[in-house]
Amino acid sequence: MKPARLATAVVLATTGGLLTAAAAPASAATTCTSPVYKRQFYANTTFSGTPKKTDCDSTVSESWGAKAPASGLPTNDFGVRWSVTRDFGSGGPFSFAVAAQDGIRVYLDGVRKVDVWKNVSSTVSKTVNVTVPKGKHTLRVDYVNWTGNAGITFTYTPRTTAGVDTVPPLAPTGGSVAYDRATGRAGLSWARNKEMDLAGYRVYRRPAESTAWTRVVTTGATTYTDTPPATGQSYVYEIRAHDKAGNESAGGTDLGPLTTADRTPPAVPSGVALTDGQPGVSVSWKQVPGAAHYLVHRRWDTDGGDEPVVQVASVTDGTSWLDTTAQERLAYSYWVTAVDAPGNRSARSATVSVERGDHAPSAPLSLTASPEDGEGIALTWRAATTPVTRDLAHFRIYRDGRFVEEVPAKQTSFTDTAKVRHGATYTYTVTAVDTQAQESAASSPATATAPATGLAPAAVTGLRGYMDGTDIVLVWESNTEPDVRGYDVYRAVLVDGVWRYELWDDVQQPYSDDEPVSYVHEIYEPQGETVRWAVSAVDDAGNSRSPGSEDVSYVTVTEPGSPENS
Repeated sequence: MKPARLATAVVLATTGGLLTAAAAPASAATTCTSPVYKRQFYANTTFSGTPKKTDCDSTVSESWGAKAPASGLPTNDFGVRWSVTRDFGSGGPFSFAVAAQDGIRVYLDGVRKVDVWKNVSSTVSKTVNVTVPKGKHTLRVDYVNWTGNAGITFTYTPRTTAGVDTVPPLAPTGGSVAYDRATGRAGLSWARNKEMDLAGYRVYRRPAESTAWTRVVTTGATTYTDTPPATGQSYVYEIRAHDKAGNESAGGTDLGPLTTADRTPPAVPSGVALTDGQPGVSVSWKQVPGAAHYLVHRRWDTDGGDEPVVQVASVTDGTSWLDTTAQERLAYSYWVTAVDAPGNRSARSATVSVERGDHAPSAPLSLTASPEDGEGIALTWRAATTPVTRDLAHFRIYRDGRFVEEVPAKQTSFTDTAKVRHGATYTYTVTAVDTQAQESAASSPATATAPATGLAPAAVTGLRGYMDGTDIVLVWESNTEPDVRGYDVYRAVLVDGVWRYELWDDVQQPYSDDEPVSYVHEIYEPQGETVRWAVSAVDDAGNSRSPGSEDVSYVTVTEPGSPENS
């Protein structure tokens, strides 16, 4: 005999397609959670009066034999009633199966569906097919024992044969979807369906702008993690239930739309071409649909082939780029990748190589000309940086189209004093020359007017000197400018690597311009030093060139030692 149980709370479980419950500790109130039955014991066969006992039962399956089913009940002439209200989902065809000794009646919402109501000495079995409407319904099972052994079983199970069960499940509810852009995964969840013949769920997906669904998975769980195509497209999901007969529900509420992270790389750039020239290597390629910008990579090709790859440009406007940093007489390889707006990179394009030729330098830039009081016309410019000429040798200065001077490559300024006349206007250009004697095009011209007054006389020429005992002897050519009145003579000693000049004497302009100018001066306290002597012409206004400037002539001599050290 299966003992009667007290009222309990229950824990639901699934067994063989039926919802059952595992009993929890008893409580004072007789409350049974569906699909657990509420069971009542009566000391009569008419179910009248107050039940002798009420508890919960997960199944109707008892074999009491000749014993009383519960304390306080007789062994014969007693009744037991089971009742439960549960959700049958979409309903459909069910099989009610009973086996009892003695009487049993089964009711659905108060309507009798099974009636085996007589006193028998052996177990009587019966199965009835019942169509249960969708939603919640109440089952009641009445059992009586008049005499002899007592026993009963009752089950209700969905009929799942295709063609018999044509009722589709209810559409799933409680759906939600969340998209993680970092992982590119969509997490879906939904509520468990009420169907007793449920086989599982099917997850469908479609582009937001389309009506065509694609099944992505069939699962028995109520959650699923999908990885939609990472194209930046928006998608909508739908969950459908399907039963064991193969019937599929309508779709639940559409979930989404969600917009995926775009991780699909653009197409590979094609048509990469190189053109070597001045001021550099021109790289071009064909446009890639969807590309936001392009990355240009370069490698210096050497015999070892192990030079690093360098990203040399990011091009957002157009499909070409000029590499002005590639050195002449070297070989390079280039390739291009396309990058779309989300940052996806294409595979690299085909590699194209070029060997740079030896080109003339680029013209100097930003030439300016301005009058310099007391000096002449000052020029400044800068070397072209596209490309940097590694073998730049010097710059050439032209005045009114005629060569004036040549200065070293590191010098980007010059003051023109040679034959510059007061108030005269001159136009200048500058060119760059490399070690191969290749000369650039001329810079943009710059024009300036010399000062009206104050220009210093030209530098003296032919300066030579020597020591004659303790006398310094200097000789130079006479300056023929009409306003030259004489010459300043400077002596310089080397201090911390810098020549320090001191005005030593002055010499009058000779009456005749045809003869050299001579200067002799005794060194009263010779120290054996190596010194410089410089000479600068002075005009009537007192203008002369600074002794340390590059256009002032000087000679270097070694003075004799002092008599004490001789």
